[in-house]
Parts: sequence; C-alpha cells; structure tokens
Amino acid sequence: MPEKVVIIGSGPAGWTAAIYAARAGLTPLVFEGALTPDNQDKGTLPLGQLNLTTEVENFPGWPFVDNAALGQFAKSALPAERYVNVQHNYEGKRAHQGKRAAFGPELMEFMRQQALNFGTRIITDDIAEVDFGKHPFKLKQLEGPTHEALAVIVATGARANYLGLPSETRFKNNGVSACAVCDGALPRFKSKPLVVVGGGDSAIEEASYLTKFASQVYLIHRRDQLRASKIMQQRALEHPRITIKWNRVVDEVLGSDEAGVTGVRLKSTADGTKEELECTGMFLGIGHTPNTAFLKGQLELDAAGYIVWTTKHRTFTSVEGVFSAGDVSDSHYRQAVTAAGTGCMAALDAERWLAEKGW
Repeated sequence: MPEKVVIIGSGPAGWTAAIYAARAGLTPLVFEGALTPDNQDKGTLPLGQLNLTTEVENFPGWPFVDNAALGQFAKSALPAERYVNVQHNYEGKRAHQGKRAAFGPELMEFMRQQALNFGTRIITDDIAEVDFGKHPFKLKQLEGPTHEALAVIVATGARANYLGLPSETRFKNNGVSACAVCDGALPRFKSKPLVVVGGGDSAIEEASYLTKFASQVYLIHRRDQLRASKIMQQRALEHPRITIKWNRVVDEVLGSDEAGVTGVRLKSTADGTKEELECTGMFLGIGHTPNTAFLKGQLELDAAGYIVWTTKHRTFTSVEGVFSAGDVSDSHYRQAVTAAGTGCMAALDAERWLAEKGW
C-alpha cells in the first residue's frame, strides 16, 4: 500500500508539516536526511539548517529562560538516545550558565519529538530520486528501497553558500554566520566590528541590517565595483558605518575555540598583499543553493533552482499532489518561523487534496 503522505526534509517546515499531517491521521513518513559526509559538507544533515545555529531568539514562544530549566525540559521531553545530542548544554564543562534562548539543535530536537509523539514515522536517509510522472508517486531511497506515496511534501530547504575555508568551517556558529537577521542581535556581535562578504543585494542587505548592532561593518568584495542594484549600492556607499574593502577576499578567519572569531586576514586580488581586520563575526552574503538537485526536472523550478508555487497562497507545485514548504520554495524570507508556517500550509493542502480524491 502506498503511503498517504511522505515528507522529504527535516527542518522547521518538514517537522511542522509532519505534526499537522500526523494529527490529521495521515501517519506521515519523514525522510530526515542521511548521516553522510556529503550531507555534512552541504549542510543537509538531519534537522536542517537550524541545527547549525546557536541561540534562536526570534522564534515565538521561546523567551529567555534559565539554562537549568531548559535542561529539565529537555530531559523530560526527549528520550535518552536523543537527549544525549543536547546534554552538553546543561551538564559538564561546556554547560551554559544563566538565562538564554533555546539553541537551534534543542529547538529541532523538540520539533522532531513533537512530530513523533503524534505518530510520525522517520527514516534517517535521503530520497535520491523521484518519479512524479505517474501516480502513486515513486521515491527511491539513497540506501534502501523505493517507496510509493499518494501525496508528497518537499521540504528540503536551501543551504547557505560558504567560501570553503577550513578556518571558516572551524568557526561556524562561533562567529561565522550566513544569516544576519538570525544572529546579528546576539551579544557577541553588539557594538563590535563585523565583516560581511559579498557584493550583491544580499550582502548589502546583510551589511545594512548589521549596522543596527555593530560599531562598524566591513564589506569585503573581490572586485572594484558592487554587483548590487544601484539603490542598494548607494545605500552601502553612503552609510557612515559601512566601509567597503575593494579588491579583497578572505584568506583566513582568525580566532580561538574559547573566543570564537577575533578577526579575518584579507588578501588583495590586485597584488596579493595581506592585511588583518579585527572583528567578532563574519557574515556570508554570497547566496543560497536550494536542495533540489535530486528532483532532476520532475518539478518546475525558477531560475535559481527554487521550487515554484503555482497557485497564489497555496503550496501547490507543478505536479498535482506534490507540495513544497520552507526555504526550498522561499528565496526571500528564509526564516524558521516562515518555514514552519508554510509547513503547516503544505500539510493542510495535502490533507484537503487527499480528501477531495477520496483517499
């Protein structure tokens, strides 16, 4: 028998879709991603991009709370085999002290468990190939059999583009970020110099947003002119707290495990000379890549590779019975709360579509 609903992806969109689908009695099956080195390099491991963040201050319902209280909550809410994934936050030398917001890995573990509580089934693997040309739809596991589904929700997200430096990887979530809106207000960045890498609209938006918190924002661009739209260029050039470092690339991110990022070493693209800038954070503004390669032309994508919603205010895709949610279709907002919202929408759309078909 085919599955009623299969959900591909395990970020806020995927788990929210699972919670709604499970509560509707659809017994969803979630493919949360494979624990592979390739997925680690791409940032597509189980629990999504939010699992790679530190404090999540902008998700409603999670105000600052004492770390010990969060520890008690996690120990009560999670089974022992999942609690170990977040245990270091509450116990031992790495335990946090005082009040804080929930960390990304905690929030994702809680979402996952909430979906499980309502009867969601989970397979820790990727879907490597799909066939949406006939119904029921066919989905081939990376390391396993082919599954059939009456409805599918694609919630595979989009990964931030990074420079690929070993030092950058070392300091991810310890001063290196790809989301100013997510992390810019954190204490480590307030009233401190920060670096933004890029020259397009995304980079200017990141830099402009960070001026709300930083003492100075350095915009690092490899060329002698920006790629951003004229109005965005003007905004950057005229802002008193944005300094553009032309013809420069980041050669190395500097810091320590204890302090996190303390600076960056820049290299000139003109003559190869190097210089160091003091900063407490480096933000990447060089775009995102939606995780849609596995679809191989089965759904309509836009020019950047995002799944197209074909009906206004609905999560419908170009194939009837296939829905999408979260950052895999959203190149504009890219927030946990908006992803969760569209996860809810996709589950409701799938439920109503199945009911109309009599399934």
